[in-house]
Amino acid sequence: MGSWKGQVAFVTGGVTGIGLGIAQAFSDEGLQLALSYRNEAHRAQTEAWFAEKGREPPLFVKLDVTDREAFADAAQTVQRHFGAVHVLVNNAGVSVFGPTDEASYDDFDWIMGVNFGGVVNGLVSFLPRIKAASGLRHVVNVASMAAFLPGPQAGIYTASKFAVRGLTESLRYNLAPHDIGCSLCCPALTRTNAWDSALKRPAEFGESGFAPVSKAELEQFGTAFDAGMAPYEVGRKVFRGMARNAGLILTHPEFADDFREIYEASLAALPDEEAPPERLHIEHLRREAMKAAQAGQVIRLDDLI
Repeated sequence: MGSWKGQVAFVTGGVTGIGLGIAQAFSDEGLQLALSYRNEAHRAQTEAWFAEKGREPPLFVKLDVTDREAFADAAQTVQRHFGAVHVLVNNAGVSVFGPTDEASYDDFDWIMGVNFGGVVNGLVSFLPRIKAASGLRHVVNVASMAAFLPGPQAGIYTASKFAVRGLTESLRYNLAPHDIGCSLCCPALTRTNAWDSALKRPAEFGESGFAPVSKAELEQFGTAFDAGMAPYEVGRKVFRGMARNAGLILTHPEFADDFREIYEASLAALPDEEAPPERLHIEHLRREAMKAAQAGQVIRLDDLI
């Protein structure tokens, strides 16, 4: 395992919550950091933490992750400042809840635009620069345990995290031939202010189908986050997962029963019948192609048939 010291990492939403925990853990390992932010007070608090620790100050980049032009500018800024970029952590997101059957187009467009679109914008803006860099390189897409566990109040949020999961698991095969690692991180309850996302809804997505939620209700909901894992602990686990090139980084241990239930329900849903040899052959080719992709081979359509 090589050293990550001196490699350049760009972390979206890197001045609060899980993003800050990841930035702190990366700093412990000697990575150089560029952090995106939106709130000036949070940026100042993060800057003070690095100063108090005597750490190299990060490059702070103000960014709305849904703004494609601004994301492209951010990539250029990081490249110009450091000369290269090696790690992308797509972390920024919104946690907004409500019954999916009442959701408006604005609800879908906002939540999907940040949680999935922000990841897409990060990949399109930064992957060419990461491919051009040398040494250890990696992409971490931070999703959520909602990427596996749906809920009645989290339909759009869950859809966005399922999308990040599918994208990341596929992207891992594409990046392997370039010797670039790729990880999906799915944290659960963490001690953050993610509960207040609904108070930060942009005006252009103001037509919500969800019933209005008062600040007092959200603050009450937010008390559950007090029981969460410390963001720094999540950050340490993210770094360790990245360092071993884990495809999946799970930070919380309390979900064995859920995964067992998913596994058993999935097996039980398979029809109890024989598949024809022709289909079995196609699935054999698919499995072999996936193994080859993991080993670094570029897979083309004709490899699947």
